[in-house]
Amino acid sequence: MRQDVPPQHDEQDDEPEEAGGAHRRYLTRAGAERMHRELLRLLNEERPKVTAEVSAAAAQGDRSENAEYIYGKKRLREIDRRIRFLQKRLDTATIVTPSEQADQRRVYFGATVTLEDEDGAKTTYQIVGSDEIDTQGGRISVESPIGKALLRKAVGDSVEVMRPRGEIELTIVSIKYV
Repeated sequence: MRQDVPPQHDEQDDEPEEAGGAHRRYLTRAGAERMHRELLRLLNEERPKVTAEVSAAAAQGDRSENAEYIYGKKRLREIDRRIRFLQKRLDTATIVTPSEQADQRRVYFGATVTLEDEDGAKTTYQIVGSDEIDTQGGRISVESPIGKALLRKAVGDSVEVMRPRGEIELTIVSIKYV
């Protein structure tokens, strides 16, 4: 006799809530706007298009062997999952406008920091939330090793960061909030 098995929860996007809600998720205003644009594109363009494709494929008959129908349904589930993810993030995030930071002499969330390494090479990063990371664009997470090391530091301060290639010392050259 078959026992009832609880349904699988395959929401990869859901993360366990921290005890007492202590973990806050921050987004810069620009990051929130990018996510909102993606949400609107999915809701107003992508989902209606895929829904129409699935309806057309369903009208062709036997759905069990219809690759267009099966693929369309899968794509629709992926879109719905991403929509739920974006809605949840935007609803629960604290939006930060970096230019409104009161203490602009230290590194806080949203700061754009120019660093100099031991060899004299300069790199500029913006400290952003985990949903906004773009290493090619110079945006690193506040939760990354460099992001954590830089928090509350001022111009001229040096930090040591452990990275896969070994430890590196970085000196803060400038801090901007734009």
